[in-house]
Amino acid sequence: MASAPKRPKAAAGSSARGRGSADPLSGFLAWCGRAGVQLSPKVRLSREGAVAGYGLLAAAELEEGEVLFSVPRSAVLSQHTSSIQALLQEAQEALQSQSGWVPLLLALLYEYTASDSPWQPYFSLWQDFRSLDHPMFWPEEERTRLLQGTGIPEAVDKDLANIHLEYSSIILPFMKSHPSIFDPKLHTLDLYKQLVAFVMAYSFQEPLEEEDEDEKGPNPPMMVPVADILNHVANHNANLEYSPCLRMVTTQPISKGQEIFNTYGQMANWQLLHMYGFAEPYPGNTNDTADIQMVTVREAALQRARGEAQQQLVSEQWDFLCQLEMVGEEGAFVLGWHEVLTEEELSTTLKVLCMSEEEFREYKEKDGWEDDSEEEENSTLSNEALSRLKAPCKKLLYDSVLLTLESYGSDLKAEQDLLNNKEAYEKLSRREQQALHVRYGQKRILHQLLELVH
Repeated sequence: MASAPKRPKAAAGSSARGRGSADPLSGFLAWCGRAGVQLSPKVRLSREGAVAGYGLLAAAELEEGEVLFSVPRSAVLSQHTSSIQALLQEAQEALQSQSGWVPLLLALLYEYTASDSPWQPYFSLWQDFRSLDHPMFWPEEERTRLLQGTGIPEAVDKDLANIHLEYSSIILPFMKSHPSIFDPKLHTLDLYKQLVAFVMAYSFQEPLEEEDEDEKGPNPPMMVPVADILNHVANHNANLEYSPCLRMVTTQPISKGQEIFNTYGQMANWQLLHMYGFAEPYPGNTNDTADIQMVTVREAALQRARGEAQQQLVSEQWDFLCQLEMVGEEGAFVLGWHEVLTEEELSTTLKVLCMSEEEFREYKEKDGWEDDSEEEENSTLSNEALSRLKAPCKKLLYDSVLLTLESYGSDLKAEQDLLNNKEAYEKLSRREQQALHVRYGQKRILHQLLELVH
């Protein structure tokens, strides 16, 4: 029988485990060989030539459909492969949380700080997580100043509240009940926060089989060595396949010397910066979006309502939209480059808030139903359809966009000038540059909408 795990002997980041060794990459590649990870001779891992940190580069011409590497399930770091997996399995009820990440995070807390962990060569690539620069690590003043209006400060506030809650109510009690394995002086809240960012930026979640989608929650995240080294762009050229082992496969031909990019999904720039710590410069991110807060549309409707009776009508219309689950106090309408992604919600909201009292009473009597032909007409909100909205709906949307633009700390022209001035742009800090890409993309989409409905 294997001996029980012991409390780690070395502190996180201690050079006692060679975390600061001169060439962590060669140590990691040797580990890959031992762990059964098979790397194609046509690719190489390198810092040089990659857009950020390490990357995977083509060492020869690649065809579409070529396997770049394969990772056996045993080399994946998860709650099921960690040295403390039996302990995590036993305590699974107590470790349930809103995020669903706690078992993996406990496995990482243990393996990262254990000098004899089989995953030490893997962790050595991350240099004590110094490269993680998510907005959750920025001072609050800087986060507000650079990201006001983007939706990121609010998302970070929720993350930090959840991290503190999980650590104090689940992690600490679990550590205290296993003092031979965990030490709160070593496994601190700060380390936990870094590991949350590590999971955010580098973990993978295996998609559920179609038949399981309705019955099961999402699969827990896992760390996939080598796969997590690939950088992301919207226009990617490789994709991770999940069974039976994990394989990275090219989705198009790739020339020798080119970087190989995976996709983290269809992510807007604000999501990329929030979850991964970077954004794609304009116009690279074809998946970028801008939000109009639902309550902003209500505010615009109330501002144009003349007199108490009209304001009362807007309030009743809003309450009815809430009942229909079209809107909520914390929801947002999401706009893409070519269409509204929350088309049903926005089209219904605009229509209801622009109804006369009589039209609204009639609509309410039908419980929000209307005949199919009318519904069909409103079902897609492409840019072309937006330009054909009825005048009152256009005006309400236009006013809502103006209010949204006021929530940013700067205007589009100032940011355009900064992006066009190479010298000024290069003087910005990395955080200022990333924040600029997020704000600029969002404002471009909002200004495009202004033109469509003007």
